[in-house]
Amino acid sequence: MNAEYLTTASAMEEALPDVLMRIVSELHDVAYLIERIEPQLAAVHGEASGDNAERMMVLQGLDLAVQKTRGLAEFIDTITGSIPGGWIVDVTTALNLVKLADMQKALSNGNRHGHSQPLGKAVGDFEAF
Repeated sequence: MNAEYLTTASAMEEALPDVLMRIVSELHDVAYLIERIEPQLAAVHGEASGDNAERMMVLQGLDLAVQKTRGLAEFIDTITGSIPGGWIVDVTTALNLVKLADMQKALSNGNRHGHSQPLGKAVGDFEAF
């Protein structure tokens, strides 16, 4: 993705700050979904007679994943504020690499409302591919 200064944008070219803010939103979603897993995993591990040190390492790993995801989101959010709105990127190739249809849709348009992965769908449902 090359960033360049343009005054008009084509269909798949968008303002870089807008694209980055959609990424920030997706990262916050990821952190939230991981946080929702932690209590269930703690309960499952609590019932199993296993190594307590191993269980703590898994839970600490999940906590670290949440912290890193939120840290990346905040980092991108902060630097996005200093990027001129006229910087345009072509997101076509990057979007083609995203395999989750809901995430691809959330990243491809500026009309983002809610989560790319509906929370009710995130638990128990699956999509065959």
